[in-house]
Amino acid sequence: MNPITVKVITSIAVINIDNPPVNALSQSVRQGLFDAIKINREKKNIKAMIITCLGKTFIVGADIKEFGKTPKKPYLPDLIHCIEDCEKPVIAAIHGSALGGGLEIAMGCHYRISTMSAYLGYPEIKIGLLPGATGTQRLPRLTNTKYSLDMMLHGNPISAKEALLTGIVDRVTEDHHLIEDALIFAKEVIPKKIRRVRDLPVPRITEKILEETRKKVGIKNRNTFAHKRIIQCVEAAATLKYEDACKIEREKFLECLHSTQSSALRYLFFAERNANKIPDLDKQLSTRKINKISILGAGTMGSGIAYSCLLSGFSVHLLDKNTNDLELGKNRVEKLFSSGVLRGKISADEAKKKLECLTTSCSYNEVADSDLVIEAVYENMSIKLEVFEQIDRVCKKGAILATNTSTLDIDLIGAATKRPCDVIGLHFFSPAHIMPMIEIVRTKKTADDVIATSLQFAKKLKKKSIVVGNCFGFVGNRMLYGYGRENQLLLLEGASPEYVDKILFEWGMAMGPNAVGDLAGLDVGYKIRQEHPQLSNDPLFYRIANMLVEKGRFGQKTGRGMYLYEKNSYTPIPDPSVNKMIMAEAVRLNVEQRKIEPKEIINRCILALIVEGARILEENIAIRSSDIDVIWTNGYGFPKHRGGPMYYADTLGIKKIYAKVIEYYKNFDTEYWKPPKLLKQLSLENRSFSDLDNTT
Repeated sequence: MNPITVKVITSIAVINIDNPPVNALSQSVRQGLFDAIKINREKKNIKAMIITCLGKTFIVGADIKEFGKTPKKPYLPDLIHCIEDCEKPVIAAIHGSALGGGLEIAMGCHYRISTMSAYLGYPEIKIGLLPGATGTQRLPRLTNTKYSLDMMLHGNPISAKEALLTGIVDRVTEDHHLIEDALIFAKEVIPKKIRRVRDLPVPRITEKILEETRKKVGIKNRNTFAHKRIIQCVEAAATLKYEDACKIEREKFLECLHSTQSSALRYLFFAERNANKIPDLDKQLSTRKINKISILGAGTMGSGIAYSCLLSGFSVHLLDKNTNDLELGKNRVEKLFSSGVLRGKISADEAKKKLECLTTSCSYNEVADSDLVIEAVYENMSIKLEVFEQIDRVCKKGAILATNTSTLDIDLIGAATKRPCDVIGLHFFSPAHIMPMIEIVRTKKTADDVIATSLQFAKKLKKKSIVVGNCFGFVGNRMLYGYGRENQLLLLEGASPEYVDKILFEWGMAMGPNAVGDLAGLDVGYKIRQEHPQLSNDPLFYRIANMLVEKGRFGQKTGRGMYLYEKNSYTPIPDPSVNKMIMAEAVRLNVEQRKIEPKEIINRCILALIVEGARILEENIAIRSSDIDVIWTNGYGFPKHRGGPMYYADTLGIKKIYAKVIEYYKNFDTEYWKPPKLLKQLSLENRSFSDLDNTT
């Protein structure tokens, strides 16, 4: 079926693209559009053309089904030049979203009209690419070079209102008047001289702006490939002829396309799309309705969850037994909304309406009519069991009872109720209102519709979610303990906290493990380890963190932890006294200190993640290795351009990983490095973790 249809309305050809669900630029769409332009430009009765789309959106970019395949003609740049070369005016009529190649098509048209609700953008940077079909050359001609750089480097879409103000679109209209007003616009421009974007001048860009942009990119987007090339393309637009600059753009696009970073980012794109495909869950399953949500515990986590739920349109009841803590929690939620208003993320009126949906109390009876209850109290099993006994007693039938525990046994928590089928883990990452990740932890008895509803709930919060099995730490925190363990051992063996952090930060981690520990609070991990004495009987296990906590050094909250912190500052300052304490502890524990090379720090910390990830897959705690990568890139600051720990293992080669793990197992003589059976099997069979995903 041809995805292109043409309807002639009073000498104007309205070219409709119909390629659901998002009108992606498949080969058939490109060919059909190419043919429609060529045919209608020759017809004498046609005075102008309008390119628009049926369905809910304009073109959102390339067809993901064609990713990784040899492209077929007509190529997108050729199609865009075909549109622009037309001697009759061509107008893009945009609704929904015009993204990537869709925006490049629109910019190839002579004019653009958009609905007020539409969004436009170049998200290519998020998969390690740049707009490679003349987009880097057209955007600076319509707006200005600095704005163009910012828009392409962050990759977030802009509103139609902003697009109008910056010159990217010529007009905006009401949603239901798009074609009507596009026809009026077309009649106005028919007698005018054709305005081709490629012929517009590029505003001058100063070396100062370029240098500032390079520095900004260097700080925020360390070691990333595509950012630098976008800057080079915009510089070419400002300094070279259009044709020559287009050649530069094509060259830089192909460099990005064939880079390991783009391969990793495209892998993550598909991993995130596949994450909610649960093999044993019926796709047609009905979900439970969620209107009212109760949050138990008004601490930092509870108030962050409450804010996220309010922002997404839910009614929220915040409960805490302590009236002072409850008032503090309510104030936190109000401050988060005030901050959103100041930053222009939400209007004052909208924030007020959202806050009107918040109620608070100290009584469990107030949560009785809740559809979803999320427990966010202290990470202590006895406290959580007591809470679940209470909510089981008061909550209505069919309510979902969720725990935000990050490590505890949810099967045991469910067993404290008379309805374990309604119990599930919703592990929000901290801070809950910022972090985009939720681990959905199913127990042996969790009902399928509870899992399906939890997936739907996470989507409503605009968060990514991964369904995992129940074990200590689930996926993310279980692996974190291996990563942190090696960091702690490296400290005893002679590496300073700031040295370890520097090496792992430069490798790509969002923060070093010691700075992260101070941020989260060293006492938090300490309490968890006290709750789980079975984790290790090794006297070296997290010894440095334990020692600092026992000395009252909790991290940022006390101004002292692994680092020192000045008043009202979160900048870590290396503390020589910590290094002295570590040296003394190494002597006491008979650990010989030595010079440690950067490569060993990277290998031991990252391989610890891979080894534990393999065990998790072996035990079926995670459905896919790609699920592990989604959790670690979205929840723990693992560099996205490296794809996640399991993808990174595949790029290094499983044989190489297995050999290194065997080496560590022999050298360190510890069960920590005992090779998982799965790792050995994949090495012998010359297979990868991604090969396992292809069988799920």
